[in-house]
Amino acid sequence: MEQANRGTVIDIDIGGTFTDCFVRRSTGDSTAVKTPTTGFRLAVGFRQGLEEAANRFGMTTGELLLETTTIRYSTTVAMNTLLQRSGPKLCLVTTAGFGDVLDIARGAAWMDAAVVREIRNVARISKPDPLVGAGMTLGARERIDSFGQVVRPLDEDHFLAELHRAVDRGARGFVISLLFSYLNPSHEIRIRELIESEYPDEYLGSMPIMLSSEVVPKRWEYTRTNTSILNAYLHQSMWEELAGMADELRSYGYPKGIMLVHNSGGMAEVYRTSAAATFNGGPVAGLIGGAALGRNLGDGNVIVTDMGGTSFEVGIISDGSARAYQFRPIIDRYWVDQSMLEVKSIGAGGGSIAWLNEAVGNRIEVGPQSAGSMPGPAALGLGGTEPTVTDADVVLNYISPQSYFSGQAALDPDLAYQAIKSRNADPLGISVEEAAARIKRTVDSNMADVIARETFLRGFDPKDFVLLAYGGAGAAHCVGYGTRLGIKRMIVCPFAPVFCAWGSSTMPVAHIYEISRRVELLEAGTKNPSTEFDNFNSVVEELESRAARDLRGEGYDPALANLRLELDIKYGGQIHSHRTESPLLRINSTDDVLDVYSSFERDYAAFFSPVNVFPEGGVEIHNFVLTAAMPEPEWELQLSEPDGTTSETAITGNREVYWADAGGYLETPIYDQKLLKPGHVIIGPAVIEAEYTTTVLDDGFELTVDNNFNLIIQQR
Repeated sequence: MEQANRGTVIDIDIGGTFTDCFVRRSTGDSTAVKTPTTGFRLAVGFRQGLEEAANRFGMTTGELLLETTTIRYSTTVAMNTLLQRSGPKLCLVTTAGFGDVLDIARGAAWMDAAVVREIRNVARISKPDPLVGAGMTLGARERIDSFGQVVRPLDEDHFLAELHRAVDRGARGFVISLLFSYLNPSHEIRIRELIESEYPDEYLGSMPIMLSSEVVPKRWEYTRTNTSILNAYLHQSMWEELAGMADELRSYGYPKGIMLVHNSGGMAEVYRTSAAATFNGGPVAGLIGGAALGRNLGDGNVIVTDMGGTSFEVGIISDGSARAYQFRPIIDRYWVDQSMLEVKSIGAGGGSIAWLNEAVGNRIEVGPQSAGSMPGPAALGLGGTEPTVTDADVVLNYISPQSYFSGQAALDPDLAYQAIKSRNADPLGISVEEAAARIKRTVDSNMADVIARETFLRGFDPKDFVLLAYGGAGAAHCVGYGTRLGIKRMIVCPFAPVFCAWGSSTMPVAHIYEISRRVELLEAGTKNPSTEFDNFNSVVEELESRAARDLRGEGYDPALANLRLELDIKYGGQIHSHRTESPLLRINSTDDVLDVYSSFERDYAAFFSPVNVFPEGGVEIHNFVLTAAMPEPEWELQLSEPDGTTSETAITGNREVYWADAGGYLETPIYDQKLLKPGHVIIGPAVIEAEYTTTVLDDGFELTVDNNFNLIIQQR
């Protein structure tokens, strides 16, 4: 990838098993590095990736950082904090009488983030435990009505008395989420002032304070409160981790800040990023990168699949756009109210554990449990005893024990064999090879199932898409899960093992701003367009001013930003709204109002059928979502022409590889991917080995190397 006169750029993606680093220098040279994720302190893996990348350029880490202009970073700090429940003890301030908002939650809150196996066992499933403990909710005597008018002034004396009791009970942070504060935040602001007056910043007792009216000024009380709590809960751990990384970078002489990847599809500096916005940022970077790569290759419909060490993510790109937001955005088990791009995840990675399900006759299941990076697959020899997908791939000889992970982590096939034998094969009375083949077949089927759900439920047919496979294990399994869906074309790019890190290099600096305001578009009954244009325009102006403030604070000219307005609109009487992009940033006439409505109607009809269009019920806007994005980075793929050679020049040898169609092992040619050139063609069965991944090409398939060194796999 080349990007002239832009300086060196470093992109880091920390996953559950590996930390990926992609570096592209101003000279056009690039390198990709994978290092094990260091869960005890993520900065260690971060530094190791930088050191290895610098070594490859013949430089010290300091020299590399001195020529670097941008570092982009997607992190799992938020996920780790939630998994470990290691956040601070928080106090939630609500309107008096509404302190049970977290316990009541939603009627079906027990389903939030539940997998099919849990949903089937309804008797044992429960609602998520609130992050704010029992006795740590404070009811403020105040009330603002649904029009933003003060009905009951804040009782400050009562609040201060309750505040002191909350601190005595161990409160180390405050979340203030009052009724209708998104319309009138005056009481939330005053409560913050009271807390700061009692515990000022210069004292050791000062504590972080989150206002729901600032975090997410939207109307749904439960999700607004959840989002604010998550930001407060994750704030300290994220700040400590990121501050540690920034200190290390500064010790090398790097003078700039770190850009954090957001789950909304943009990125911003640390100081302009909320903690919850970083959750699942890596997979979203892969989704955005997939859209960019698809446009470059002329493919508008792309299914992106990321099979790493811990999980398998899938996203859908339709007509070149990745802008499909989660209908019910979930962080951990908590329903939040922020725009997150849709990326589905299941526990199906190279480290996913294969186990026997006694409830269905000892059937082999894979995941969601994972061996992670420590102890990892049994074959690594780090103490792992559970059989994993990687162990199965080793037994089937898809993965070479000597060249795994670029030869930096030699595998012991005997350990993989023994793990599958003791845990899977012997209990079932079958051979180890058959058990390994079942593990692969099971995990491939699991991944195909999640792709099918994502495409069919959105009204798409996977046969109309190309499949982009990446992650360390994606290339080894893409033929297995892609062909189950009838997908005719699969792509493995040269930087597939670190694709999410590469994907962040295609992302623009972007901020997203959301606010709830009810604005009528069409009157119920008459269908007359609204003439109250200022109600619409004033909201957009408010969001634009916030965007301009943040972009200027990061050193960008707001006039160069691309603004995109999306609206959550519904017909009168409906419960749920539907998001659509507005063709206009301002409405100044009834024709403008009708243009906005027509755009919504077309989008709504495409999603729910024209028979469900109902303008007679009236049309209402409930949420405004403004995205302010700077121009996308310029990039190019490495380009070369065929040199007249054939793929035989890339053969490094042969080995016995298991093929399900043959029912056993066959002598199979092994290719070195870095020796493949544009125009080379490989006929399966074959195995293509790269530095951090292996492509498995089954019999009946053909692989062609295009002019950008992408591997294009098609059924013959």
